[in-house]
Amino acid sequence: MMRCPVCRAASHIRSSRYLSEQVKEAYYQCQNLQCSSTFKSVESVDRIITRPPEPEIAPVALVTQPEKRVLNRYGSGARLH
Repeated sequence: MMRCPVCRAASHIRSSRYLSEQVKEAYYQCQNLQCSSTFKSVESVDRIITRPPEPEIAPVALVTQPEKRVLNRYGSGARLH
């Protein structure tokens, strides 16, 4: 909400669009029925107060290929017990 620059009553955004990553243009309309003026504002980021912490990067585990098994002539179940 922004106050109407004409009558100082509350006004609401009717539409808006981003002009860049940090600048937004908004069109307002006064909620006072006797005034009903419309006006435009430009909103921008002035500075960043705090940032989220940097995520910790987990070490990457090396993936090794499993050993290739060669079955004997009779298969792996042919062991004598």
